[in-house]
Amino acid sequence: MKKFSILTFFLILSLILSACGTSQSDKEKNTTSSSGNEKKKLKVATDANYAPFEYMDKGEIVGFDVDFVKAVAKEAGYDVDIVNVGWDPLFVEIKDKISDLGMSAITINDERKQTYDFSVPYFLSTNKILVPKGSDIKSAADLKDKVVAVQNGTTGQEAIEKLLGKNNKNIKKFENNNLAIMELTSGGADAVVADNTVVEEYAKNNPDKKLVVIEDENSFAKEYYGLMFPKGSKLKAEFDAAINKIFENGTYAKIYKKWFGTEPDIETLKKQQQ
Repeated sequence: MKKFSILTFFLILSLILSACGTSQSDKEKNTTSSSGNEKKKLKVATDANYAPFEYMDKGEIVGFDVDFVKAVAKEAGYDVDIVNVGWDPLFVEIKDKISDLGMSAITINDERKQTYDFSVPYFLSTNKILVPKGSDIKSAADLKDKVVAVQNGTTGQEAIEKLLGKNNKNIKKFENNNLAIMELTSGGADAVVADNTVVEEYAKNNPDKKLVVIEDENSFAKEYYGLMFPKGSKLKAEFDAAINKIFENGTYAKIYKKWFGTEPDIETLKKQQQ
């Protein structure tokens, strides 16, 4: 009986050790598998009403920003899931860490930097004025006593409020620029103030609307877009490095030329990092 007990003990011990070895091996195997070719997927919030940066085309979100963020994420070792949440909800998504980052032609400014972190700048922009052909508006100064449509919560709104006054009743605010431009084309506004690329692309792609774009460098400062992260996000450093990498390897220029047909001013963007 005693001899049988000892044999039984060693047999059980052997089985336990064998099981432990198998468990450890499986664990290591699983770890290797999960850290191999698989990439973590990041949730990217956007407002897909801002052509040509992000907009809906046959149920798909497309645009310059879309191609850009996919290229940067790939360089950083991530996949992305881009979700269309709208402009104001986008900021809530990032602040509350519901999404990993925001992408929607977002201008970097001091006020936003108090709440969010931004990548290094990836796009140079400025506000311009969209008006009907034959309009007597030739500069920002001519917007006085005119009805101006803007997208709410944008630097276009900020710029026009500086010119006309924050509570000016002639400033019409809309959820997105598409609605602001519709107000102009329907006769409800005399002008739209928005990012240059947006109004230029609209005027070019809709010649039947007979709209022209007015530039006023003295009234509208240069702006720089950045990817937006929750405060303290570890992704910022990885994405900064990835952005500079696609600046250097030609990927950024390729995407830029695809959407805008010209060479980007990468040197000016790099200087903003200093």
